Amino acid sequence: MFNFFRMVFSPIIAILDFITKYFKTIVFLTIIYFVVVDSNESLTDTNSYANLQKIELSGPIMDVSKTLEDIEKAKLDKNIKGIMLVVNSPGGSVAPSVELAYAIKELKEIKPVVVYASGVIASGSYYASIWANKIIANPGSMVGSIGVIMQGVNAEELMSKIGVSTQTVKAGKFKESGTPTRKWTDFEEKQLQSVIDDTYNMFIGDVANARSLDIKNHTQFADAKIFTAKQAKEVGLVDEVATISYAQNVLVTLSKVDTPIWKKQDKFDKFMDRLVSETVSNISTNFVSGLKAY
Repeated sequence: MFNFFRMVFSPIIAILDFITKYFKTIVFLTIIYFVVVDSNESLTDTNSYANLQKIELSGPIMDVSKTLEDIEKAKLDKNIKGIMLVVNSPGGSVAPSVELAYAIKELKEIKPVVVYASGVIASGSYYASIWANKIIANPGSMVGSIGVIMQGVNAEELMSKIGVSTQTVKAGKFKESGTPTRKWTDFEEKQLQSVIDDTYNMFIGDVANARSLDIKNHTQFADAKIFTAKQAKEVGLVDEVATISYAQNVLVTLSKVDTPIWKKQDKFDKFMDRLVSETVSNISTNFVSGLKAY
């Protein structure tokens, strides 16, 4: 009799056993379903009518492939009439900062772009923002730091103490420039300084051109100075000091949309994008050195 009932109820017992064993997994997948799948369905409906979009630029600027992809998609989306770039970044490497700047410049030729500095818009992140139609800074934001730096350590004394030395075979007088194993020679330092100076001249030249500033007065708006939002407006680095609601209204006006509908990003995608971005930034900051527009 026991075997009979066991056989009859075995499917139910198996299901209950499975649920008990994999309860946490089921709960997790259920949450993912409702958060990701359901939200994607509602987002698809909402975003089909969206005419404005926000793109975030946060953290150190190292890998900007995702931001460039977002800019390109926004540029090609005929429904999107205006873009807000929300910036909170201390800057980063020169090349990706320049890449972002010219991507924004190209986007601006097609549809208006408003930059909103929500916290820090400095060095490379300011470079990335210069071609926008308007730059609006939160009253508490920090702006500027228009400068270029290259740093390296001199571990020669430490290596000597622990009994480590290097051996180098090279072709080219400047091939070992920037080495951490010894003090840089005068000619190496002079050559590296020329690289810094040339990059700095490019930086201030683009800022002056984009912001209609006199490059002869670059020490007033550049020279790696940090400004408050109010000071930045006085020297011409930002157009307005205001809140994000004001910046949104400015974009609505420039975009000429009657009923503003903002494109929404899926919460799970946004979380994963930020997680990946921060991971890449942390790895790059800790292990990669080079020319930075910090």
